[in-house]
Amino acid sequence: MSKNDISSRDDIVKLVDQFYHKILDDATIGYIFKDVAKIDMKHHMPRMYDFRESTVLNKTTYRGNTMKVHLDINDKESLKKAYFDQWLVLFNATVDELFRGEKAELAKTRALSIATVMQIKLHK
Repeated sequence: MSKNDISSRDDIVKLVDQFYHKILDDATIGYIFKDVAKIDMKHHMPRMYDFRESTVLNKTTYRGNTMKVHLDINDKESLKKAYFDQWLVLFNATVDELFRGEKAELAKTRALSIATVMQIKLHK
């Protein structure tokens, strides 16, 4: 079966929903989302759709401070490199399962860039 590229908000929603399903079930990082950050999924998911739509489709839908959120979580539980590595494995696997193309590759590249910058800022 041929895969399409990421081209719409519906594609972003599909990606983010499947990705978060994996995250929440993950033995390495799931607890950070459920027990440490105690994410309210009804509030969180629309923000994640906006964020990914901004980073992948160059829309200006996201309004927020992702760094502050992660700094606050890091105050409660040190966000180790291994956690970012696992996050990237899950993200890349989800993109690869669902999509193929320029925007799909951009999504993975941007995720790596964001994770790298966050790690530098969290542990400087």
